[in-house]
Amino acid sequence: MMTDPIADMLTRIKNALQNRHKRVVVPSSKIKLAILKILKEEGYIEDFIYHDEKPQGKIEIVLKYDEFKRPVISGIKRVSKPGRRIYRRYKDLSKVLDGLGIAIVSTSQGIMTDHEAKRRKVGGEVICEIW
Repeated sequence: MMTDPIADMLTRIKNALQNRHKRVVVPSSKIKLAILKILKEEGYIEDFIYHDEKPQGKIEIVLKYDEFKRPVISGIKRVSKPGRRIYRRYKDLSKVLDGLGIAIVSTSQGIMTDHEAKRRKVGGEVICEIW
């Protein structure tokens, strides 16, 4: 039994990037789809495809590399964990790598980047950081 499915997804992405894979498949969930939507909008991944299978769907993530075949994602870190949740007010959301990266925050208004959370003046649980 998996205790932290988000950390599992982030680890699969990190491992696939290290091995220069073009795609990686992860089990589906609504929160993973929301995180991947943000990663696509911010330009960290090429695309993701949802496959509706029984009993649980799968998500195929198309990874993104630059023209020198280096991964666009150079670092990915799980911040809030099931054993230790990390919550921040919008004023306390710090910049990731001096603004070069993003933090993904789960707020009462949905899952969004730290920039969007500051703009909307909402805090929440810091899920992960990507740079």
